[in-house]
Amino acid sequence: MKLNWINILPGFIRQKLEGRLTLQKTMDNTAWMMGDQVLRQLIGLLVGVWLARYLGPSLYGEFSYAIAIVMIVAPVAMLALDDISIRRLARDPSNQDETLGTVFVLMALGGVLAFALAMLSIILARPDDALVRWLVGILIAGTIFQAFHAIEFWFESQMQWKFTVFAKTSAFLLVSLIKIALILLQAPLIAFAWAGLAETVCGAIGLLLVYRQRGCTVRTWRFSRPMAKSLLKDSWPLVFATVLTMVYLRIDQVMLGSMLGSEALGNYSVAVRVAEVWAFIPLVICSATFPAMVEAEAISDELFYAQMQKLYSLMVLLAYAFALPVTFFAREIIELLFSSAYAEAGPLLAVLAWTGVFTSLGVARNNLIVAKNWTRVNLVSIALGAVLNIFLNYLLIPRYGPMGAVAATFVSYWFAVHGTCLLLPPLRKTGGMITRALLLPKPW
Repeated sequence: MKLNWINILPGFIRQKLEGRLTLQKTMDNTAWMMGDQVLRQLIGLLVGVWLARYLGPSLYGEFSYAIAIVMIVAPVAMLALDDISIRRLARDPSNQDETLGTVFVLMALGGVLAFALAMLSIILARPDDALVRWLVGILIAGTIFQAFHAIEFWFESQMQWKFTVFAKTSAFLLVSLIKIALILLQAPLIAFAWAGLAETVCGAIGLLLVYRQRGCTVRTWRFSRPMAKSLLKDSWPLVFATVLTMVYLRIDQVMLGSMLGSEALGNYSVAVRVAEVWAFIPLVICSATFPAMVEAEAISDELFYAQMQKLYSLMVLLAYAFALPVTFFAREIIELLFSSAYAEAGPLLAVLAWTGVFTSLGVARNNLIVAKNWTRVNLVSIALGAVLNIFLNYLLIPRYGPMGAVAATFVSYWFAVHGTCLLLPPLRKTGGMITRALLLPKPW
């Protein structure tokens, strides 16, 4: 079977791809994911910039605070079942209904737990702030509907990303138009939280429709208690690791908003928004190559680690290509996009751009962690990074303001992804590979 897009490639490339179905599927998935994410980032940046201009630093800071709380708790809903489920479905597609049914039930229960945790957190953190409580409650409600992402896992295991792209991107585009209309109508802040919830619900409906169109139905799904125990046994360290990852990714915003107020957080948040604008590229590449990595690991460690070294080098090269120009033009970028009201974000962006080096390496390292099932080692690594980030934020924010949060973020990101590899024996080989990639990135 040859994919249709192969026919438009030059002859010498078609010859290289002829008969290599796994490579063709990997490239096809990468193209679909990349196209989807480029569209999302361009439109998301446009709408996000417009929203930030409309709200101003103070209200945008309030919204960012609520989003940060939700993002820290949201991984509880997914229960880190994505890669584990994909691996199980890829290895045993005949057991599809039992796997999907079990994953769906677990993630639905996880969504309810995430909702409860988020509401408890915001009540304790801001007991007198009704607006932020409503924002958090509306946004976190979407995690319950994320149980339908089980359908997405099945499509990914079959290397058929285009169907999930159709479903979720349609919802994203629809809600983006709604957000633009809300801005033009000068809607209150809470309306944008409802729009965020609507996107999740529409995405779930879209996944159901494309799943049915492929001749499948959720009515055949069934829950298995033994499988649930097996999945949770493998996933619980990843759940903690993912939550801790979000802690060290977003705790800076929570602590900054609590210590310095919404306006300082608003400036910091737009710097983070621009610094992360390219973050989808490592995610797309690593997600698309993960099935091939699993196959390589099954063949030999030598082949697997050779591919991992290339992946690390590619991540570093891409991060350098983004960070260098942003460093020199950070102030101009901020004022061009967000106006002079956010001028204080310029110096923050100049440093934050370099954190992408370690976040992209962390995404790549996750392929190793899941393929080798080193979830407990990863949990220790991320936990150390999260603790360091909280400590440094507590120490540096009162002294240096938002730039203290930037410094804490940079150091803790490096430590969690690279520094801990030099400390933990199972990851020392990985630490050497990352060092080589940082010093001389050669992905080919």
